[in-house]
Amino acid sequence: MKEKQIEDLINRYLAVSFSVTKKGESLVKDSIGDFITNDQHYTLRYIHKVGTCTSTELSEIFDVKKSAITAIINRLTEKELIKRTRDENDRRVIYLTLTEKGTELFEKTEEKIHRLVESIITSFDEDEIVSFIETYEKLNTLLDNLKDCKMEE
Repeated sequence: MKEKQIEDLINRYLAVSFSVTKKGESLVKDSIGDFITNDQHYTLRYIHKVGTCTSTELSEIFDVKKSAITAIINRLTEKELIKRTRDENDRRVIYLTLTEKGTELFEKTEEKIHRLVESIITSFDEDEIVSFIETYEKLNTLLDNLKDCKMEE
């Protein structure tokens, strides 16, 4: 590929990536409402998926500093959406789980997000959406590998 073609593709990728990310985040925010932020929803989503986790696990999964996760956890605890439980054998370890209120809110917001995403993906034929998701998954793997290489340096 010629340098000009590569530069054009990079510019197209950066433009569409920025645009899709911003529009997608805005649509998700509109779907979940003002009670929680997108980051708080993703945190509830992860805890719902795994059942129980720690703040260290969340910071690793979301690739953010522990202080950022602590702020999210504090807000979700204040809203009575998650609860903290100390490990009986090691009091330093705190487990996070959804409360009943947290589960209810998560299920409501997840249903809205599901409808939003469904309205988008049904605009594509099945082959297109499968190909897109597989390509996006490949991009995610490549980014993980790049991150791992950077950490080893």
